[in-house]
This record gives sequence, structure tokens and C-alpha cells, in this order.
Amino acid sequence: MPFTQSPRLKYLLALIAGALLPLAYAPYGLLLLPVLSLAVLFYISRRATPRQAFALGWLYGLGMFGVGVSWLQISIHQFGIPSLWFSVPVTVAFVMFISLYPAIVLALAQRLDAFATPARTLLLLPALWTLQEWVRGWLFTGFPWLNLGYSQTDSQLVGFAPLVGVYGISYLLVLSACLLLMINQARGRRRLYYFIPLLCVWLTGAVFERYEWSHKQGDDLSVALVQGAVPQERKWLREELEPTKKLYLGLTEPVWGHDVIVWPETAIPAFHSQLSDFLLELQARAVASGSDILLGLAYKKQGDSKYYNSILNFGAEPGVYKKRHLVPFGEYLPFNDLLRPLLSALSIPMSQFSKGEQEAPVLQVAGQTFGFSICYEDAFGEEVIQALPAATVLVNISNDAWFGDSIAPHQHLQMARMRAQESQRFMLRATNTGISAVIDNRGQIIARS
Repeated sequence: MPFTQSPRLKYLLALIAGALLPLAYAPYGLLLLPVLSLAVLFYISRRATPRQAFALGWLYGLGMFGVGVSWLQISIHQFGIPSLWFSVPVTVAFVMFISLYPAIVLALAQRLDAFATPARTLLLLPALWTLQEWVRGWLFTGFPWLNLGYSQTDSQLVGFAPLVGVYGISYLLVLSACLLLMINQARGRRRLYYFIPLLCVWLTGAVFERYEWSHKQGDDLSVALVQGAVPQERKWLREELEPTKKLYLGLTEPVWGHDVIVWPETAIPAFHSQLSDFLLELQARAVASGSDILLGLAYKKQGDSKYYNSILNFGAEPGVYKKRHLVPFGEYLPFNDLLRPLLSALSIPMSQFSKGEQEAPVLQVAGQTFGFSICYEDAFGEEVIQALPAATVLVNISNDAWFGDSIAPHQHLQMARMRAQESQRFMLRATNTGISAVIDNRGQIIARS
């Protein structure tokens, strides 16, 4: 590829390769794109200086996140300040910042002479890339969206999920890209030195995918997920409270008697302490029907200034799970005293939640131990796993209305599928709008809205 010796063409290729990468994720599912995309990036970075490598990685990140998380602009514009002069620059600034991660990886790779020999390439590049994904998953509260491993929920590599998780699958994808790069550079039979390990990685994943890593416990459960589809722009209007209560009661009427009924995040737009009569009625109906009903609600005790984004269980064993990983600017405002006057125009109701402190996100439901996550929490496998091994079923409730009609609900569902594949547990996922789904212990969707 002699034309790639032009610096400008290299920069353009990096941008294009990054912009194509999101097509590997839901809803598109071009599963081999991460390998091909990264192989191109590594190829054009081989002889770059550390500064040039930084620029190539940053442009790759601009393409990757600029396309893959462009839905942020929808959230900011529709449900924050409805001005393109605000939503577009904020989204661009975020993409420019998050693109520093792949930029640092490539610059560091050049500093460490990662392209000097095949052995250094195969050892350093997968490790560096996986390390940056891990750091991105917790630094500044974390943003693990578009971790490479999530793209493989329907590929052979997902067989590794119960063993090494999403980060391990990311590692194997980068390793595959490096092996492909080595195949391109080698000549004659030496290509077999790299082709055989590449084949072994993918065949081993296919073997592991067939193995049963968990076993059934207890009786089958009948479940129902209720999706109210209340538009986000109307959800928190005062006049919508009574219609929303009637809507959810009406949708639930045919499914009383199921073992478990799940309503989405903040299904009823009020504090639980404001709904005493409604919730007492719900509890009585649940007990009489033999159902456990799980609903998302803002939890606040009378006289307490703190409130929590929560899941409440009404049934034989009532309980509450309080969300532990809050979304900055959506559920709480960092540096509140400083930024609150500047961001008072943001129309985000209940935007100063408190953080739950439970050690394990579990409740007893329908005679089983359920593990819980709310919305964005299911993107953090290291937190979801805290419910294991006790939890036999996982539940995620969400309000994907924030994302509008974009690719984000599909990406979010894919993350939930990865949690099911890692834990080998069924997952019940109820959303206000977007995609509600029953996901089996292999991450396959049994039923969806």
C-alpha cells in the first residue's frame, strides 16, 4: 500500500477507519470490522513518530466516537438546552476529549517501539488498548461505551465472555488485528506462524460458546415486562401523573399472576413517599395475585432531603435497591454549587440524586435472588458482577427515551446482552421507551419490544 506513505492520506485513513468501526455494533453487526479497522490503523502507524501516532490515534477516535456516540447531541438538544449552538459544541468537545484515549495508546506504543518486532507488537498493542478501555471505564466516573468487546455478542469470541469478560474479548480483537497485520507483512510459509494462532483464537471461542457454564436453579419463572412508552418530553409534566398511573395499571392488568412483573426506570414520575395509597394498592394486588412486581421509582423518605433512583419490589418479600453509579449531569451535578447557576436552563427533573450504598445489588424476588442495575449501570460489568454468584437472574430497568430514535438503544441492549453472556444468567430488561427484552443465559433475545 505505497499510497499510504502520504501523511495526509494516513490521517484520512485513520479518520475513515474509526468512523467505520461503529458499524460493528448493534444495530449493524458487521462483526469483523474491529479487526479490519484496527489492522488498518496499526499498518499506517508503523513508521510514525510518537507525535504523528498521537494524531493518527486521535483522528481514529474522532471517527469512532463521532459516529458511535453522536446520539449525545440528541439527548442534550431535546432534553437539555434546545439549541444547536449549545448541543453541537458540547458533543464535539466530549468526542474530542474521549478520542484522547486511542491517541495516547498509539503514542505510547511508538515510545515503547511496539512495531519494532512482531513479538513486541503482539505483546504490547493488545495490552495497551485493553488498558485504555479499562481506564476509560472508571476515570471521571467512566464511559465504557464502544468498548470493542461489545461488538462481538453474536460472534464466536463471545464464548470467552464467561472467562475473561468484555475486556478480554477486546484484547482478543486487538490481538487478531495484530496477527492480521503480521500476516500481511510476512512472506511465504511464515504467514502460517500468525494465521494458525489467529484461527485458534476464533475456533476456541466457538468451542467455549457451546459449553454450559451455569446450571438451572429452582423452578421456571413466568415473567412480564411492561413498557409504557411515555414520551420523555411529557413524562415529568404534573398533569401526566394520573394518566401514567392508569396506563401502567392497565398494561399490568392482563399479567397479574405472573411470578415477576417488571416496570421500567422511574415508571411513575413521583417520589414513592407521594404515592402511599397507590403503592399500598399495588402491594395488596401483588400479594393477592402471587406476583412480585418490580418498579423503578424515585425513593425518598418523608422529611429526608436525599432521594435515590431506585427499584422497589412489592410482593412476598418487599425491598428496595438504590442506584449506586449515577450519571454526571443527568442524575447529579458535579461541583453543584459552582455549576448549578450555569446549568439551571437544563430541563432535567430530579437531577441531584444521591448514591446508594448497598454492597451487593440484590433482592429476594419470587423465591430467587435477583441482581439489579438501573440504566447506565449495566455498562459496568465489574459492578454487575457484584451480585454474583448469589443472583440467579439479572434485572436492568432503563429509560432510553433520553436517546431518542437513534442507535443508542440498540447499543445499550447489546451491553445488557454482554452482561448476560459474562454471567451466564438470564436478564430481564424493561425500558420506558426503546427496547425491552428477555435475554437468556447465552445472551440471546427470547422476546423483545
